[in-house]
Amino acid sequence: MKVREIEGLFDCNLHEIGKMADSMNDMVMFVVNRHINYTDVCVSKCPLCAFNNREGYLLAVDEVVERAREAYREGAAEVHIVGGHNPDVGIEYFEEIFRRIKQEMPDVVIKALTATEVYYYAKKERVSVREFLLRLKDAGLQAMPGGGAEILVDSVRKVICPNKCTSEEWLKVMRIAHELGIRSNATMLFGHVETIRHRAIHLYRLRKLQERTGGFISFIPLVFHPENTELKKKGIVQDKTDVVDILKTIAVSRVVLDNFRSVRAYWVMLGEKLTEVAVRYGANDIDGTLMEEKITHAAGAETPTHLTVEKLVEIGKAAGKRVAQRDTFCNIVKWYT
Repeated sequence: MKVREIEGLFDCNLHEIGKMADSMNDMVMFVVNRHINYTDVCVSKCPLCAFNNREGYLLAVDEVVERAREAYREGAAEVHIVGGHNPDVGIEYFEEIFRRIKQEMPDVVIKALTATEVYYYAKKERVSVREFLLRLKDAGLQAMPGGGAEILVDSVRKVICPNKCTSEEWLKVMRIAHELGIRSNATMLFGHVETIRHRAIHLYRLRKLQERTGGFISFIPLVFHPENTELKKKGIVQDKTDVVDILKTIAVSRVVLDNFRSVRAYWVMLGEKLTEVAVRYGANDIDGTLMEEKITHAAGAETPTHLTVEKLVEIGKAAGKRVAQRDTFCNIVKWYT
């Protein structure tokens, strides 16, 4: 599929592309997980971000492990550990966290560090990305979230995240992770300064890397929330994009990324009602319980910071789908009939 063809899909009637995408899914999944944001200190200070340097905190190793322990007691199968680009953090910090979690909770999957974090910390520690990831894999890292991708077009990145790694560097980190057996997700932050062509290029680049490595699990289209960001303060972006654009982007993503196990409707950014609709427009995953989401809420999200398993099942059933609990890798662990 060429970039031009992907662009053309965005020209389709919403219900036409939605029906096409929905026909690819017969069920919807979720995971029992917890988000742990270990720091909000970030030297990159991206104009798109409302989370960085709000409180200036860094969790101690004991605090991160305790939050993982709390999640484990509540049935979490995954901990999602991400933060900022903090100059006071080194590789040993992550190694200790991961080792302690795996020693105490060996069946909990550690999904941690975006590609931009990996790139930043490897450069800071003066080691290669490969060596950095190998050390973390040895400590217990099993998967990576998809954040930091934003839009994989450098002209856009220069506006929204000028101090983060380039699109090529993001893709390279993911390629190396996949080669090392570390699976990952991928995201796309949309609804700011990008064009439809930029979205098409982004999806094309992800599809091509997936064809090469097969290492991606899920794709998460993330709706940009402008509140409290520099992009809004400078008048570059005023409002969230509209519902039609959101649903069409999810539907196109499902059609284009048919080599990904899932396309998510991230309920934190969509809200419960729109998440239910999105499941009928190509999404076959509604993420998870989360337990403590901070980043999107810093940008003005008014959704809850967590949802119960019962509520996630209710959303899936209301969309007319079979509902299943999955693990990090989209293996089904339980059906809700």
